[in-house]
Amino acid sequence: MTPDELLDVFHRRIRLPDADTIPGWKQELDGLVHRSYAEGPGGGGFVETPRGLGDDPDAVIAGQIEFFRERGLSFEWKTYAYDEPADLGERLVRAGFVAEEPETLILGEVDRILERPSALPSKVRLRDVQDQADFHRIAVLMDTLWNNGLERIEDRLANESRMFPDRLVVTLIEDTLAGPDGPALTAAWIRFHPGTGFASLWGGGTLPEWRRQGLYSAILAHRARIAKDRGYDFLRVDASEDSRPILQKLGLHAVTTTTTPYQFSV
Repeated sequence: MTPDELLDVFHRRIRLPDADTIPGWKQELDGLVHRSYAEGPGGGGFVETPRGLGDDPDAVIAGQIEFFRERGLSFEWKTYAYDEPADLGERLVRAGFVAEEPETLILGEVDRILERPSALPSKVRLRDVQDQADFHRIAVLMDTLWNNGLERIEDRLANESRMFPDRLVVTLIEDTLAGPDGPALTAAWIRFHPGTGFASLWGGGTLPEWRRQGLYSAILAHRARIAKDRGYDFLRVDASEDSRPILQKLGLHAVTTTTTPYQFSV
């Protein structure tokens, strides 16, 4: 499929029905706004508007801020380069949102990944995990790389894995010489979106001293095989600039930028 065809399928199957909401989060359609959120410890919110914002975008934005403020929840407004209005990002910033680093929406067919060979270095092991100790090791890795919160990552992965084991597979790569208490070298997970044909890829961070040794490609191919075995045809990644060229080299397509996350903190 061409990049334009992939984007059209993604828009119709994922964005319009809001099919990639985090499992267990409340999901609501508020006019043109697709909204999901979870209250309590570790909670937060997520908003996007794949159908545009109508005649008064600023009023819609203000309404979402009020909604989340009343609940004491910080939230993210995710935009794509083709969203309307064209100045949505500027309007969000004026309303108090903070733009994070741009990402690239990467889409592709599972079979393209599986066409390419991948191999791990000797003395490392790849395995799927479900134990709390392994989720903690993954959280330590992600917090070391990106400073995005140890407890937040650990609790979210552990809770999601426990409540929705059919929707999430978490994988790590470890040094077999370091033992069970050694650091995770690479970690990543795959979420499945039933009825859409799409699975989404998350994580993929690797310790600096282990980069350029094929770990990222190996954990990507492993998740693609899982998706294939479960009958999924397409993969989706919101890729950083570090990951984008690797994914493209492996046969996936950059179809549009995710021109933020825009974050609003209460």
